[in-house]
Amino acid sequence: MDCFYAAIEIRDRPELANKPVAVGGRPNGRGVLTTCNYVARKYGLHSAMPSAQALKLCPRVVLLPVQMDKYRKASTEIHKIFQRYTQLIEPLSLDEAYLDVSEVSLHQGSATLIAKSIRKDIYEQQKLTASAGIAPNKFLAKVASDWNKPNGQFVITPEEINDFVSALPVGKIPGVGPVTQNKLKLLNVETCADLQQWSIEKLQQQFGKFGENLYGYAHGIDERPVKTRRIRKSLSVERTFEKNLRYEKELLDTLPELFSELQRRYENIRQKPPGPVKTVFIKLKYHDFRVTTHQMPASEPRQALFRKLLLEAWGKSQQAVRLVGIGMQFDTVSEDAQLKLLED
Repeated sequence: MDCFYAAIEIRDRPELANKPVAVGGRPNGRGVLTTCNYVARKYGLHSAMPSAQALKLCPRVVLLPVQMDKYRKASTEIHKIFQRYTQLIEPLSLDEAYLDVSEVSLHQGSATLIAKSIRKDIYEQQKLTASAGIAPNKFLAKVASDWNKPNGQFVITPEEINDFVSALPVGKIPGVGPVTQNKLKLLNVETCADLQQWSIEKLQQQFGKFGENLYGYAHGIDERPVKTRRIRKSLSVERTFEKNLRYEKELLDTLPELFSELQRRYENIRQKPPGPVKTVFIKLKYHDFRVTTHQMPASEPRQALFRKLLLEAWGKSQQAVRLVGIGMQFDTVSEDAQLKLLED
């Protein structure tokens, strides 16, 4: 989807259509932008930017609060559209998904026409625009989906893979962040064509297991299937405070609200639980952005356990805290799988 949250807000308030619009937290605290429309991006605004900085760059930006229920509802309706075309859908987030249409007979089996039809349905029913990438694998489809944004699509055919990938900057490869990109630059590797000169053995020596992925992506190879169901391994909630918390009581006072939200989310997934609770954990982010986590085995989340972990974690440094998070991890190995391991 194109600047999804902002697009929904503009759809619901047409008078904002040609104005710079952003969705995010309050500027007088530690709020950040979750997204902004393309008008706002011309001023240098982008997601994860502090809201206060965004207002300095673009004083006339319309900054709106996040309304997740509204965005989830739109996402649900969009996924219903996907399901008319294929059941092989892998959601990445509320506004992005992979669709495997290799066995779809609609539109003469043309993935290009299917993508065009899906985008048309989304606009007609939700008044929102979407962009699409069409390619033989997930890596290339993901890259292609950004090629003709907003409200466009881009196709990479099998015959075009080599030429397309050769010119691609290594920063477009999944998993290549700033650190890996800098390391590659020191090795005089800036494009996939440069990367193609390296053997898989040399890449593994430099980057370990990830070297195998680099080799495959550099040659346009990605054999990952579209996964229709992801196993949830954990569930957590967290809160960043407008002012740092310096005292034990202030920290403990944050727990009831966090625990209530965690319970609410846990109840929502209990109909299809990913597995029994294995551990509970707490996360603290200090004023200097250092992060510490503490965990303990538990069969269910209880506020008393989080209180104990919080006191243990904070007691070690007693530094000012800017964020508190609590959560649980699940045992995602099924009983059948456990029995199989025992038999082996």
